[in-house]
Amino acid sequence: MITYLYWTLIIFLVVAVIGIIGVKMENLKLGLPIAAILLFIAWTAYYFHFQQVFVKRWGGIMSITVPEGQYHMGATWKDDNLWIENYDPATNSCHFNEYSKGNMLQGKVIIKKCNPLMPVAPEMQ
Repeated sequence: MITYLYWTLIIFLVVAVIGIIGVKMENLKLGLPIAAILLFIAWTAYYFHFQQVFVKRWGGIMSITVPEGQYHMGATWKDDNLWIENYDPATNSCHFNEYSKGNMLQGKVIIKKCNPLMPVAPEMQ
């Protein structure tokens, strides 16, 4: 819900800038670039900072896809970064992947011969 509120506010501000500078002041050549810069700054701030903060603290929206062939086992927060644990039966390994703000610093831990209480396939024995 907070994500929708954020983008509603941003769109309102962009329309207001275009309306005030572009229409009232009759300077559309100045209003449109300012609105575009405002939209770019808002998108950058959301992607690199607010998305995970909204999800963790205020119930925002975020989607992550489990890689093909892996099974999701769990997720946890460490500070404002989300860690996802998946199991890959093909390599019998557990993968911990970090989703940080803006995906700038991605941590990854692979535990080999993990076998998290799941039956072992005959070819892995």
